[in-house]
Amino acid sequence: MDDSSDRYRPTLERFSGFADEYDRVRPSPPDALAALLGQLTGVARAELVVDLGSGTGLSTRYWAVRADRVIGIEPSADMRSEAVRRTHSPNVAFREGYSNATGLPEHCARAVTCVQSLHWMEPVGTFREAARILIPGGALVSVDYDWPPVSGSWRADAAWKACEDIADRLEESLPGPRPPRWPKPSHRERMQASGWFRSTRELALHHVDEGTAERFIGLLLSQGGVQDLLKAGRSEAELGIDELRAIAGSELGARPRPWYWTARVRVGIT
Repeated sequence: MDDSSDRYRPTLERFSGFADEYDRVRPSPPDALAALLGQLTGVARAELVVDLGSGTGLSTRYWAVRADRVIGIEPSADMRSEAVRRTHSPNVAFREGYSNATGLPEHCARAVTCVQSLHWMEPVGTFREAARILIPGGALVSVDYDWPPVSGSWRADAAWKACEDIADRLEESLPGPRPPRWPKPSHRERMQASGWFRSTRELALHHVDEGTAERFIGLLLSQGGVQDLLKAGRSEAELGIDELRAIAGSELGARPRPWYWTARVRVGIT
């Protein structure tokens, strides 16, 4: 094993301690993702999908009825334990590992997915490892949702973004090393520059689910930066969450309503 455990320790600490809440509020991958992957790779049902940074297994379980086998690779014991607890499909397994060191054999997977996770992964080693385990003609697929979804209330959406902006500013004041991350908008550019992919593409998919005021607040609380600040002693009032609770409670309420998500999808074909 290389130095991944030391390099990613701040990231692992960031996403520890709230796995149950994370899984409860986060969105699944877009419904159209499997069909898109089948069209790109020429195979309607993948023999094996490897899900890097699989977290609580939300993005891994998506493939349970869409692929023959699925393996989630996740370094966080906390997240991995939650994934095992919630997963009951015999063709889905979870392993400890990193995006640059999966421990899987060469050319074993039809697809490698990174759902809401590629920005936490060092690109050079990640792309090299993805190309190593993908079969020729396989696909690396990164999925990132725009935050927040369209909830049906522009006031609630604006209040959510205001909290996110506050958290981004306050995060700079936290002591200790910050988790390394790479900008999402340039994922495709880095894929192309890596030299491991014959073709790259970026597109948008849309996804609809539903939520309440409670889930809307939960989405904010599932953000790693917000969690770091709360763990460091910052109050919900300082982060604007008290105001968000009031607005979301008034505007969204307890009755589920449709939410509309946009997923930014970046694809590399080996």
